Amino acid sequence: MQYNQRLLLKGNEAAVYGALLAGCDCFFGYPITPASEVAHTAARLFPKLKRTFIQAESEIGAINMVIGAVASGRRAMTGSSGLGISLKQEGVSYLAAYEMPAVIIDVTRGGPGLGNIGPEQADYFQLVKGGGHGSYHCLVLTPNSVQEMCDFTVKAFDLAEKYRMPAYVMADGVIGQMMESVQLPDPRPYTYDPEWKMGRIVDGKANYITSIYMEYDDLEALNRRLQAKYREIERAEQCAEEFMTEDAELVIAAYGICSRIAKGAVSELRAQGIKAGLIRPQMVFPFPTNSFEKLLSNGKAKVVMSLEMSAGQMIEDVKLALNCKLPVELFNRMGGNVPSCAEVCEAAKRIYKEYVK
Repeated sequence: MQYNQRLLLKGNEAAVYGALLAGCDCFFGYPITPASEVAHTAARLFPKLKRTFIQAESEIGAINMVIGAVASGRRAMTGSSGLGISLKQEGVSYLAAYEMPAVIIDVTRGGPGLGNIGPEQADYFQLVKGGGHGSYHCLVLTPNSVQEMCDFTVKAFDLAEKYRMPAYVMADGVIGQMMESVQLPDPRPYTYDPEWKMGRIVDGKANYITSIYMEYDDLEALNRRLQAKYREIERAEQCAEEFMTEDAELVIAAYGICSRIAKGAVSELRAQGIKAGLIRPQMVFPFPTNSFEKLLSNGKAKVVMSLEMSAGQMIEDVKLALNCKLPVELFNRMGGNVPSCAEVCEAAKRIYKEYVK
């Protein structure tokens, strides 16, 4: 693979290129629409570069293969969608307890149940709030372009290893399937001898991994350490794009494909004399609370509209970030439907009329 070149790629393909350039040398997964090209591209490129690709017998098998590879010091990734991500949750909880890094691509589809293969954003609760058992979090990055699918996958490996925890790249089906030009980044060096490697001698003892703590105080100590780490991440790693928010009276909160539609809607609304703006979370754990707190400090914003392709999941974090000091309204589509710019503008104007004029 040549570096520093520009390619026309799908979002799903770009994530695999990003993983390879980040030093990932193991992919374990199983194809599922609309994420299938993640596995297909890994199957094509990993063996060419003498790296490991295995199509697992199931999503449960895939996530446990990731655990084994990471424990042996490898950089490992998997990818899936919908019910496949649900099947991985026990393994993700183990990764959190082991404090071991891994990257998971989730190209979200319609649900619940089998649902359909259309785009949705209803995996938010599952990924941001934990998903499996226990009081844990995962890093969650939310690209809104094919370039960011590549770049955010690289960043996901960096952050996962910095904080020793699982990281998701959460993209709706539109971002995963769309094609755009991508500038490949420089490759990252990786030594494959991390401090968490099983069997590595640390303080005279060989590393081992476990998630069973029969003494209650020992398990409480692990959980307190994890919570302290999550608070540090919330302090240090918030990431969001703020678009025309300085004087905005109506602010749209959106990520993924919704944020691209929202940016167009903001420009349309501005042309009609409505002071609109956009906050686009580029990560939703940690949630960009600081960006929303700015709305309170400048005193211009009168209302926030959460634009989502779900029944309303991110809206809960928007309300928490604003500490109930601004009204927050939901505009959403579900079932694989993507909101149009015209629909977003009409919803925004209704909300603006109610709260501003």
